[in-house]
Amino acid sequence: MQCPTSKIRSKEVVNTGAIPNTKIQAINRGLKRKRKLEKGWDWYVCEGFQHILYQQAEALKTLGVGPELKNEVLHNFWKRYLQKSKQAYCKNPVYTSKRKAPVLEDNPSHSDWDSEPELLSDFSCPSFVESGAESQPDVHTQKPFPIIKASQSETASICSGSVDGVEYSLRKEKGIVKMTVPRTLAFCCLALLWQRETITLSDLLRFVEEDHIPYINAFQHFPEEMKLYGRDKGIFAIESWPNYEDIYKKMIEIATFLDLPRFPDITEDCYLHPNMLCLKYLMEVNLPDEMHNLTCQVVKMTGIGEVDFLTFDPIAKMAKTAKYDVQAVAVIVVVLKLLFLLDDNLEWSLSNIAEKYNEKNKEDKPWFDFRKWYQVMKKSLDEKKQKWEETRAKYLWKSEKPLYHSSIDKSVVCKRREMVVNLQKQFSTLVDSTPTIGKKSPSSFQFNWTEEDPDRTCFHGHSLQGVLTKKGQSLTTKNSLYWLSTQKFCRSYCKHVTTYEESNFSLSYQFIINLFSFLLRIKTSFLHEEVSLIEKRLFKTKYSKTKKKSSRSRKVRKY
Repeated sequence: MQCPTSKIRSKEVVNTGAIPNTKIQAINRGLKRKRKLEKGWDWYVCEGFQHILYQQAEALKTLGVGPELKNEVLHNFWKRYLQKSKQAYCKNPVYTSKRKAPVLEDNPSHSDWDSEPELLSDFSCPSFVESGAESQPDVHTQKPFPIIKASQSETASICSGSVDGVEYSLRKEKGIVKMTVPRTLAFCCLALLWQRETITLSDLLRFVEEDHIPYINAFQHFPEEMKLYGRDKGIFAIESWPNYEDIYKKMIEIATFLDLPRFPDITEDCYLHPNMLCLKYLMEVNLPDEMHNLTCQVVKMTGIGEVDFLTFDPIAKMAKTAKYDVQAVAVIVVVLKLLFLLDDNLEWSLSNIAEKYNEKNKEDKPWFDFRKWYQVMKKSLDEKKQKWEETRAKYLWKSEKPLYHSSIDKSVVCKRREMVVNLQKQFSTLVDSTPTIGKKSPSSFQFNWTEEDPDRTCFHGHSLQGVLTKKGQSLTTKNSLYWLSTQKFCRSYCKHVTTYEESNFSLSYQFIINLFSFLLRIKTSFLHEEVSLIEKRLFKTKYSKTKKKSSRSRKVRKY
């Protein structure tokens, strides 16, 4: 019992993990004091995106990317975007059309819109350009954004926590690329490409998936003073994983919108060159090292290793950048077809020959056995896929920082979220007593192969002698046949280059396509399309003959 005149109040139970069926109740008879941060700062949507970009840049820095990416490249890209989208660094920003220019508390006589609009970039902290321990102020005294004096009608918005949330969600201006959370990844990828870093687009998306780079629920890293609700939820809340094709298109879209100059050249010694990437992916999927010579020949014959082909030029007439990782994998698929045909017949015949040779010559360098490789890779792939599917199924989409439609709903949403968290703790304690394993450390490789592992054969040192034959001083493939992945390409006005239906192709080809598609987290049709484009470059004469035949048949029909 508590005396009515007493000032003592009972406290809520903080940790209810060990108490089953706990009913949480709080008795508070004291005066309700308004929280210090209840009102929060006045902040703009672009500041929210800037904060996400900052967190992503910091994450990339942790992964080993140089500090120049954040301090110079990404910072300049973002400033250019703010200027091009008329949000800052221009005479009449979009926010001044319906409201007076806000005044900074630190300098009341200075309007931040009259000159360089540093409110949205350089003053907005955390800043892209800050680096090192000396430049970072104390966490408690740091003000991530300058406080703005504004009228109560502007500040106390019941539709969004941000000043311009409603206006931003309704804004549709022709020629303006509107910022979204997926486009933050496109910005990061452009910065990585400019710096020619050793992270491809598929790597970036995988790191997002493994929670090494903020993306899903990135808004929960916002400062406590940045209140986020209502329309902000639709702008910052993401409920799907990023898609390779989508981010790739957004990269080109943003680079074109920003009028970026030609990117630094992708030369033969760069990580993004197909020769380098082919070597990486050959190691990844446990294929013989000798295949690298053949992939280099295909790269040279098709011309996809040329500097002009690889270097991104957004201001060119047809602005497009090479899909570096997908392209390298497509080259490997083409080489496998050149060696083994992949028609569900020749590869198994060659495997029989390799198996017999290896049994008779155990002391010599083993010949590559496609069947044995298939069995090892099939088992490893199935295990990886199962783990990946389980991880995705267990992923908690709800953020730790609850979102609510209006400030009125806040207390209800927070209480519900607290109850859900407590129930989850109790349920996990009852179901599984083992502690949850933290996220795994980032790695460039998903598959690891070593000679010492007896259960999983490493094929890196195996010979291709069983599938190659000497012709003079050079080596040629024993297989003289080849089938084209696409006989006829779609017309120019079609959205896709070619179509892919698994039932039309051999099981071996399907397995290879599925293996590499899982590795890059892309659709099988997307990889098949790239394989077809490599073949089109490699077998120009075959495609030109089919074109001539089709044109002749059309002329005959006319008569």
